[in-house]
Formats: sequence, structure tokens, C-alpha cells
Amino acid sequence: MMRDRHQPPSKTLNPCIRNCCLDQYDVCCGCKRTLQEILDWHSLTNEQKLRLMEELKQRQRRGA
Repeated sequence: MMRDRHQPPSKTLNPCIRNCCLDQYDVCCGCKRTLQEILDWHSLTNEQKLRLMEELKQRQRRGA
């Protein structure tokens, strides 16, 4: 499989901070991803990962 050389390798994009613990809403207390987002992470495109990472920054700021 050829990767677009203008996109960073997908394994460098990962919001996990190794503080994994799901709350009562199945949201990780560390990275703020939902359980479904965690499960889907490896099938997302780099563009989708970047968008989600921006959303996660907003979640962190809101304390959500």
C-alpha cells in the first residue's frame, strides 16, 4: 500500500496519553475519545484523525 508522501504516517497521529479509563458515558478520561472513536481510530483517514484531534482539544478545554 502506497502512502501519500504529503501526509504524515498515521501512527504518528494518536491522541492517547496512556491514561485510559472510561467514564459512565464511555468517554476516555485521558484523551476524551468515546469508546467508538477509540475502536474506529485505525480505520480513519489522516484527515479524519486530524479533525477528531481538533475536536478533542475542544473537549479538553470544555472539561467534557
